[in-house]
Order: sequence, then structure tokens, then C-alpha cells
Amino acid sequence: MPLSPLLGAVIGDIVGSRFEGRFDGIKTTEFDMIHPRCRFTDDSVMTFAVADALLQDQSFGPALHRYGRAYPGRGYGGNFRRWLASDDPQPYGSYGNGSAMRASPISWAGETLEEVLQLAEASARPSHDHPEGIKGAQAVAAAGFLARTGASKAEISAYVTETFGYDLSRSIDEIRPGYTFDVSCQGSVPQAIRAFLDS
Repeated sequence: MPLSPLLGAVIGDIVGSRFEGRFDGIKTTEFDMIHPRCRFTDDSVMTFAVADALLQDQSFGPALHRYGRAYPGRGYGGNFRRWLASDDPQPYGSYGNGSAMRASPISWAGETLEEVLQLAEASARPSHDHPEGIKGAQAVAAAGFLARTGASKAEISAYVTETFGYDLSRSIDEIRPGYTFDVSCQGSVPQAIRAFLDS
């Protein structure tokens, strides 16, 4: 597996970490990429857990659990912290965007789009087994796979819209003024994909 899906995810995580959870309406694109408050978060940890599971041909749940316990205090949500604390972690119906945030390595692991969708679902299910949690992971992994295999941005947009029902019609410039912090897959994954499409 090449490093590019990991590097992109981790760099984005670190650069954006100082803005995570802020409710004060950060709307600018003018900011220093590196800042003293920047750090890697739970999203980087879980991205590496997914990559490790793929490389070792292991189940996702144990890898997520092992990595999360090895790197505590990285910004995990309350339900995920309880999942990590359990000696017998079970899915808890999450539709949070954590399932999508950790899915980028899957876009490089699957040989076909169908395999990517299956792997994305398997990576989400240990914790984020709500249909929206699964859909968010699948959308991110599928978009990455399509980009990797030469699909145009228009083709990626059409596939994501048709397959997952995400509204990608508004540009980031149109979304930004009214957007508020939202950790759900349905409230953040379409916007993240739109940001890629506008890049």
C-alpha cells in the first residue's frame, strides 16, 4: 500500500486538529498550516489501525481496539472511549464520521469498487454499524478508489450522489456561510467530498 492515502489523511488531520470541535464559526481559508496546537488525533490513529489490519489481513475490530488503547486521549468520542475500555467491545450504532475518517486506506486496498465497498463496511461495523456510519465509510473509500483509478471529478460526484444519495450540488463557497460543526457522517462526509471536488 502506498503512503499517499495515509499521508494525506494524517496531514489533513494534524492541520485541522486545532479547529476540531470549535463552535465559533471558523470560515476562513487563510491560516498557518502548522500551529503549536496542531497534533495528530484519533482519526490518524484509527486510519493507521485500518491500514495495519489491511496489511496484516486481520479483522478490523481488534486492530481498532488495539490502536485506540495504545494511543489514548487523542480526542475519541464518549461512546468510542467506552468501546475502547470494554474487554468485549460491541457495535453501538454510531453514525459519527469516525468511520469515514479512517476509511482512506481502503481506497488503495481494494481491487474492485465492490471489494472497496465491502471492506469499508467491514471497517465501520465494529463500532459504527448504523447505516449512515457504514455509508460514510463507503462513500469516502469509493471516492478515493475512483480517484485512484482515473475517474474524473464529475464521475466521482455522479457516483457518490447516485449510490449514497449525498447532495453534492452546492459548492464549498455556498456551503461555508451556513455550515455548523457536525460530527455525523451525513452532516460532514458530503461536505468533505465536495471540498475535494472543488479543489
